[in-house]
Amino acid sequence: MKALLDTNIILDYALERHPFWQASEQIFLLLEQRQLEGYVSASTFSDLYYIIRKQRGHEWTLTFLNRLVSVCHIATVDQTVISMALTANFKDFEDAIQYSTAVITHLDAIVTRDRQDFVGAALRIMAPDTLIQELNER
Repeated sequence: MKALLDTNIILDYALERHPFWQASEQIFLLLEQRQLEGYVSASTFSDLYYIIRKQRGHEWTLTFLNRLVSVCHIATVDQTVISMALTANFKDFEDAIQYSTAVITHLDAIVTRDRQDFVGAALRIMAPDTLIQELNER
């Protein structure tokens, strides 16, 4: 399965946010074991750096982002993605970019804790626990 990791999943793991950390850790294990092909939107990296650096510092954050790049593909955010996001009917523009990135990249799903932000999506929107269960049943 090819899935875009929403920003909240990555932050849960990086910042050990409970009670969500355990599921995000399992997702990263699945990525490392190559049971999941993970994607991160290119536009997410600046947000991740900004948020994680505040709590973990510059060096730790760069090390984490380098690890993220080693287990995930970076999905391009280009004019096509932005044009699609601008016409998408999402309340939050960042979510529209995430969704458009996943569609243009032909991914199977978006993994997020905020499934309600993607109501009406033509793509599978999966909670972390659902993804973990599906992949463990294979």
